[in-house]
Amino acid sequence: MWYNTKATEILGIDYPILQGPFGGGLSSLELVKTVSDAGGLGGYGACTLSAQEIYDVDKKIRAATHKPYNINLWVSDTDTAGGIVADEHFEQVRQLFKPYFDEAGIPLPGKPPSFVSRFENQVQVILDIRPKVFSFMFGIPSANILEQMHKSGIKTIGAATTPGEAIALEAAGVDLIIASGFEAGGHRPSFLAPSEESIYGTFTLIQLIKEKVKTPIIAAGGIANGRGIASALVLGAAAVQIGTAFLATDESDALPVHRNTLFSDAAKYTSLTRAFTGRLGRGVNNRIVTDMIGKEKQILPYPLQSTFMSSLRTAALEQQKTDMVFFWGGQIAPILKHRSAAALMHSLIQEADEIMALQTG
Repeated sequence: MWYNTKATEILGIDYPILQGPFGGGLSSLELVKTVSDAGGLGGYGACTLSAQEIYDVDKKIRAATHKPYNINLWVSDTDTAGGIVADEHFEQVRQLFKPYFDEAGIPLPGKPPSFVSRFENQVQVILDIRPKVFSFMFGIPSANILEQMHKSGIKTIGAATTPGEAIALEAAGVDLIIASGFEAGGHRPSFLAPSEESIYGTFTLIQLIKEKVKTPIIAAGGIANGRGIASALVLGAAAVQIGTAFLATDESDALPVHRNTLFSDAAKYTSLTRAFTGRLGRGVNNRIVTDMIGKEKQILPYPLQSTFMSSLRTAALEQQKTDMVFFWGGQIAPILKHRSAAALMHSLIQEADEIMALQTG
């Protein structure tokens, strides 16, 4: 059967369908449980959580489902030199964004405190709690960490945006590689070259990576139905990872206005921007996205830009000024149909069944 792939064998799941592990408070226990219980692999984005919070989340997931699930971290969680930014640069950013803060009637933020990477503490928790699957992006953990993962029976998944990154991940010994196309919503997890120089479409990237590595590939970006799943598998992927379609379901922790936006006409128009976090990511267009075109070098590095923009986001949501709020989403949003994660999973499997049956005669 089409769903018996190398990925399902490695991950211990019934169907080669992974739910994107959303960071920034968008993941939820209910969504992970729903996807995993339906035979896919639920995913929880833990990149912004403390070590204790990861412990607590994992405990709740284990109590909710006995099926495999994935916890995701960012290997590189800061782009700042020494965790700080020059006063002159910060003042330029304040002036650049001042009109939006003035419109919202809130003061400009002070300079964010220096940021210290949390990855080492976070990954130690992963080694302690031993989830079935650990996925990561924005780099590759050390050889020592990966060795400990494998000795602990934890399956590892790394994200690649270029063939070169996939080659590096295979050399490091990961179990599966995500081919992350530029169509995908959320951050571009590039790590060997700037994200702007690592722009491949998902279905091109699958084929390029397939030519270079033997590690099973997970296709991500521009997939939201059975046709997308079937296409990815035919091109050589062993599984798919679906983000936007699951983010839009009621089970995710996205705000109702965010979910509704993904089902609206506005979702037809998305862009890659650094304006809201300092790292390149795709979401639904708004006027800040448009205003910041060509001004990317003036924006603060990640995560200082996120900290700087947080009060504006809060105020804009409270005042319903959603044209100043960035809603993550991929290019595939206009075809979304399901607000129930269970219904979405059922539809994905049924459609893929029908299409793959036609392929095999």
